[in-house]
Amino acid sequence: MRIIVYSHDAFGLGNIRRMLAICQHLLATIPDLSILVLSGSPAIHSFRIPDRLDYIKLPCFGRDQNGQLGARYLASGVSDTIRLRSNLIKTAVVDFQPDLVMVDKKPYGLLDELKPALDYLRFRSPMTKLVLLLRDILDDPTATIEDWKQQGYYQAIQTYYDQVLVVGMPEIFDLAQEYQFPNVIAQKTKFCGYIRKTFQPSCPVSLRQQLGVGETEKLVLVTPGGGGDGYCLVDTYLSALEKKSLHQAIKSLIVFGIEMPESEKQILAQKARQYPGVKTLDFTDDLMSYINASDLVVAMAGYNTITEILSLHKRAVVVPRCKPSREQSIRAERMGQKGWFQSISLSDLTIDRLSQSIMHELSQTNQLDLSDLNLNGLETIHSQVQLMIEHRRLTAYLTA
Repeated sequence: MRIIVYSHDAFGLGNIRRMLAICQHLLATIPDLSILVLSGSPAIHSFRIPDRLDYIKLPCFGRDQNGQLGARYLASGVSDTIRLRSNLIKTAVVDFQPDLVMVDKKPYGLLDELKPALDYLRFRSPMTKLVLLLRDILDDPTATIEDWKQQGYYQAIQTYYDQVLVVGMPEIFDLAQEYQFPNVIAQKTKFCGYIRKTFQPSCPVSLRQQLGVGETEKLVLVTPGGGGDGYCLVDTYLSALEKKSLHQAIKSLIVFGIEMPESEKQILAQKARQYPGVKTLDFTDDLMSYINASDLVVAMAGYNTITEILSLHKRAVVVPRCKPSREQSIRAERMGQKGWFQSISLSDLTIDRLSQSIMHELSQTNQLDLSDLNLNGLETIHSQVQLMIEHRRLTAYLTA
């Protein structure tokens, strides 16, 4: 049984982390499965790669502050880089002969780089199942609908894809309704629930001891996700520690993120050294263990970070990014209304507001009420993938 997973990864670590979590679960629950990941993430080698999974590293793209794409490392233009990536993708599809292809987020891939492979599958391997995987929220509905119309994504799903799997809940954001899916696409769409993050935890007591956290002290974990646009959050947090009432009551661990620019990281690291109770890491592939060991998480509102926090029932103060898309701000607003965490918009982020929110959350003793949160995303994806592959093999057998 073979699956190809495509994750374009032009910015951040969110897509590849989510797709690897799905891959790990599928490999753990389907014994004879092999997965080939096609990814442009520059950090894929930093993650633990399970048995029966391998990857083809596509040439990297990056985005500037305005969201414009460009080749990240190669001295080549966008069109040349896309052509190279597209050829690599199609060759992998032709030679690996997958039973199922799972595409993350973009039906045609980045700048339509998937289209040659999609056409090959449609005409030369029509029994191969095609699945589009969407996170809970893409962007503001108006912007998303306009983009999807311009890119031809509605037509792409109707033409090529057997199913759309959404790792979210319609009670939070009804993606099919918000983005005005035509009925034929809505019928293909299944909400799976959010992805519960599983991990092999390091001992929380041991981690707290390593970080110098006393028995009566609180540990605050600060994580701006990949870190590419996390400077403001970390800088405001460090400034908040100037208040004695805050820094005397807590110990802090700041994980800058692998994509934070080195110049920004050095400034923040120097500022952090003013506080003996603050420790920093550039990156960790075991963030879940640190979340598990913490009393409070201060974070941005990326899909993976939020689901990790919620999976461990941790209190959090969340500061969502507002560009280049409104994905995080919508997620923070909708979930904040549920009382699952406290949210501060970037425009409202001040030293006083952040410090007050942190102290408020640390003073709470009641358990979070997450009774209406669906975290069965991985199990539902497994069931749907298993059904599609079995249907594909039965069809192949009957037509042989």
